[in-house]
Amino acid sequence: MQLKSKPRQSREPTIALINVVFLMLIFFMIAGTLTPPLNGSVQLVETMDLEGREPPDALVIRADGTLEYRGAELTNAAAYVERAAVDLPLDAVRIVPDRSLPAVALKQISDDLRGLGASQVYVVTERGLR
Repeated sequence: MQLKSKPRQSREPTIALINVVFLMLIFFMIAGTLTPPLNGSVQLVETMDLEGREPPDALVIRADGTLEYRGAELTNAAAYVERAAVDLPLDAVRIVPDRSLPAVALKQISDDLRGLGASQVYVVTERGLR
């Protein structure tokens, strides 16, 4: 009489997958620590204490829509173009809007500047000043 052998259980494929993932984890942990350290004689720049101010050639727009350029109050975007064109080209105009300025007013001033010859209009934000 012949004894029946138990059917072999098939190996679970998830064990192999877990092993591969574990090996990849170890590899990336080691690869991340192999970067050369920063030279001790290098002192990085600290910007925490810098005073955030608008760029000197930027057009400042207050919350009520009033325009200001280099401390002088302006009536419209054309007045800015007249004053700024003396010192710098209108290739790139930087505007610093107040946080409370409505987006419609910002868009209108930006469109006015483009219509007056500004090829690019950059909006300077709080993060950009830091």
